[in-house]
Amino acid sequence: MALRTRLFDIAEHLETDEDIKFFLQDAAEGTPEEFIHALNTAARAKGMTEIAKKAGVTRASLYKSLSDGGSPRFDTISRVTKALGCKLAVM
Repeated sequence: MALRTRLFDIAEHLETDEDIKFFLQDAAEGTPEEFIHALNTAARAKGMTEIAKKAGVTRASLYKSLSDGGSPRFDTISRVTKALGCKLAVM
């Protein structure tokens, strides 16, 4: 019998707003690309359609902005962060 594995997807384990908050806080200490990837993961965990609607963007543009190699504008990052129930802060 062959061993079967599947890729680990952290989005499947971000179950609460608190989980997402801690996940994004940790990602904010990394590179901008890591933070954008974390926003993508958190948005998928909450539901891309719901987050796009709350952020005032289309689902397709949200996928494109937060994809690998995407280059979202600051206002998009800010609106997505807010739609996830978080806020950006400088400390």
